[in-house]
Amino acid sequence: MRILIVGPSWVGDMVMAQTLFQCLIQRHPQCQIDVLAPEWSRPLLERMPEVRTALSFPLGHGALELATRRRIGQSLKGQYDQAILLPNSLKSALVPFFAGIPKRTGWRGEFRYGLLNDVRLLDKQKYPLMIERFMALAFDKGAEIPRPYPQPSLRIEATSRDAALAKFGLTLDRPVLALCPGAEFGESKRWPSEHYAKVAEAKIREGWQVWLFGSKNDHAVGESIRERLIPGLREESSNLSGATSLAEAIDLLSCADAVVSNDSGLMHVAASLNRPLVAVYGSTSPSFTPPLADQVEIVQLGIECSPCFERTCRFGHYNCLRLLEPDSVIQALAQLSSTPVEVA
Repeated sequence: MRILIVGPSWVGDMVMAQTLFQCLIQRHPQCQIDVLAPEWSRPLLERMPEVRTALSFPLGHGALELATRRRIGQSLKGQYDQAILLPNSLKSALVPFFAGIPKRTGWRGEFRYGLLNDVRLLDKQKYPLMIERFMALAFDKGAEIPRPYPQPSLRIEATSRDAALAKFGLTLDRPVLALCPGAEFGESKRWPSEHYAKVAEAKIREGWQVWLFGSKNDHAVGESIRERLIPGLREESSNLSGATSLAEAIDLLSCADAVVSNDSGLMHVAASLNRPLVAVYGSTSPSFTPPLADQVEIVQLGIECSPCFERTCRFGHYNCLRLLEPDSVIQALAQLSSTPVEVA
């Protein structure tokens, strides 16, 4: 059975999509899974043993470009028995339709009747978690998703991990605390940099080193955290935000003895590496997209106005994060114990 997955456009969603791939392999052990997704997702997909091929999708988020979608679809004709669509947009259904894939599965979404011929109606009460909404598409309509649910698990190779360590001059002579202070979603997911700095200071005084991860947009906040550390402690931190590729960030995160992260894509990457994790929630909720790992501590205030799921605070105070004190995260870190990640 040959299956084409039309993948999501966010790092965290792509990590969580691995639960669908795992369910498909459980149901159809000999199936071949290819994923059509933006090129940035290749380092994730290449670390998922369930995926045969990552197919690069050249269009940006929101671009229609009907002729390009038709061309891509026609290039895939005759290659697949089923397509499963994870985005709910009409645009995402065009390539499988143009490819003439016999069975095209997805949630109802935006006016997709005709484009899909295996249309599912989402019951949000039955499937409150995003992974449940992904996994359900591996099964027949109305079927129960078998438990226990699988967890995303990215494969790490020692050679690429060691190359990343060497490239950035990093050593593992002391325990590593990874901090992920960014969030592409918006300010309402970002725990204040002064709070991250307090956590970094506490762990450095315990003999740890601190690595900061994120995109180039997060480099400034990483520097803000480091600048709040006094000289002597600052030298025990490394701001890798914007310096690493996604592949290098994945490999280096696998070295972490503990991770503190906002609700972000890197939070899900850290969970998929089964790193001991403290996840900080403000405007969003672990009831929808929790990190899936063996050792996770969720820290949130749960004030009256949260979760609001808005990118910016409607009141302008961001109290759901600002009032969440560093001591809460430091205490949560103390509850975790670290085990090395398996490498190939």
